[in-house]
Amino acid sequence: MFISLQEPSLYTVKAILILDNDGDRLFAKYYDDTYPSVKEQKAFEKNIFNKTHRTDSEIALLEGLTVVYKSSIDLYFYVIGSSYENEEKCRKASTAGEHGGAVLGCG
Repeated sequence: MFISLQEPSLYTVKAILILDNDGDRLFAKYYDDTYPSVKEQKAFEKNIFNKTHRTDSEIALLEGLTVVYKSSIDLYFYVIGSSYENEEKCRKASTAGEHGGAVLGCG
């Protein structure tokens, strides 16, 4: 049996997003070219928001990507990783982002 393993990489986060309670972008940073144009990025963000804003879970697998998210009052924090990414790493980044938002007065 042949098992294909991914090369280790420091680039484990594909994107970090902060959306408002309508799903509109407040902040977005993409670290690769999965969604190269702003139009594709915004469509992806709307899709994620529509599928996650009414759920109580914190992890989703959407469009072949691991999505870890948290909401805080009227903000939604998303950390996007590849489908083979450890969701705990993404959760830690999400928690750090949420605390950062609170420090900035955003959460």
